Amino acid sequence: MTTPVTINAESAVKAQFPGLAGGWHYLDTAASAQKPQAVIEATVRAMGADYATVHRGVYARSAEMTLAFEAARRRVAEFLGGRENEIVFTRGATEAINLVAQTWGVQNLKAGDRILLSTLEHHSNIVPWQLLRDRTGVAIDICPLTEDGRIDLAAAERILTPAHKLVAFAHVSNVLGSVLHVEHAAGLAHAVGAKLLVDGCQAAPRIALDVAAMDCDFYVFSAHKLYGPTGIGALWARGEILDAMPPWQGGGAMIDRVMFEKTTFAPAPQRFEAGTPAIIEAIGFAAAVDWLEAVGLDTAERHERRLTARLREELARRNDVTLFGPADSAGIVSFALDGIHPHDLGTILDEEGVAIRAGHHCAQPLMDHLGVPATARASFGLYNDESDIAALLKGIERARRIFG
Repeated sequence: MTTPVTINAESAVKAQFPGLAGGWHYLDTAASAQKPQAVIEATVRAMGADYATVHRGVYARSAEMTLAFEAARRRVAEFLGGRENEIVFTRGATEAINLVAQTWGVQNLKAGDRILLSTLEHHSNIVPWQLLRDRTGVAIDICPLTEDGRIDLAAAERILTPAHKLVAFAHVSNVLGSVLHVEHAAGLAHAVGAKLLVDGCQAAPRIALDVAAMDCDFYVFSAHKLYGPTGIGALWARGEILDAMPPWQGGGAMIDRVMFEKTTFAPAPQRFEAGTPAIIEAIGFAAAVDWLEAVGLDTAERHERRLTARLREELARRNDVTLFGPADSAGIVSFALDGIHPHDLGTILDEEGVAIRAGHHCAQPLMDHLGVPATARASFGLYNDESDIAALLKGIERARRIFG
């Protein structure tokens, strides 16, 4: 039911995003991407003319929707370079990490075991492991950052011991835009017998992915940051790991046979998808993957890196701006303007038709490390261009005039 999208190279990408009509300068893609018309139309069809429930109906439309739903799973698997039976649909990356923590983690980790996180992690890759620590007694270690804001893999190598059973790192920092060398991290984790979980929320929309080449054990990301719907994401896990994980939630669809005395469960990935799934959202997820791959991940990465470099160059010329993160950050620019709180800057920019994110970005330990309560963050998508940078710089000048 999803139809591959063909992108006309001569058409402006921005024109395909109805949410950007009227000249709005949207620079908050790291929080959530705008949706192209192709994804909107696929979602509307799935909700309307094509709609039926999945997995249960014997009537034709239900069978057709079931095929489309499972085709969406297959499409997401192809996007990651994995297999269909290795993809679990979740409500997003946050639920995917919690799923791993409360199934694989509870089953495999105990007091005396250790988990390695990094200073730059999103709260979603911190709190689930703290909850697991409180439940099982595992210990959590923190890998520091390099001076330019990358996860310090040399330090990780020094920290890791055979007691470490899991390493959980972000592929791309949602604040600094720094990119993890996943293959290197995987090698370090596996050398001590640990598994590697990668938070791919900021990487999936802009970096071509291949879980086999990266050699990670778990990979998670959310559709809404990849031009798709909210409320759905994916957990990829190695087949043998997923097959051994116990169920997390109980209910319909995840069972084989239910008796009051005993219940047996469906194989993975269905074992982890209790209840009626996010059917419409899965169709939209697949449509977003189709759209993005039609544009090209290489195109996305080049385009966003060019805009990022341009903005960093302009901000670096000012003597009242502090820039955070490496010069080659991927699509994200975090900064502070002397004497102006990021929330105040964000309000003034909004009056200029410019949308940025201001706050701690669900990364409070990183803010503590940077020595600031919050940053202003501009983040790019395929629909952004030089006019968005110009509008942001104009708004910053207005803020400076207001605050002196």
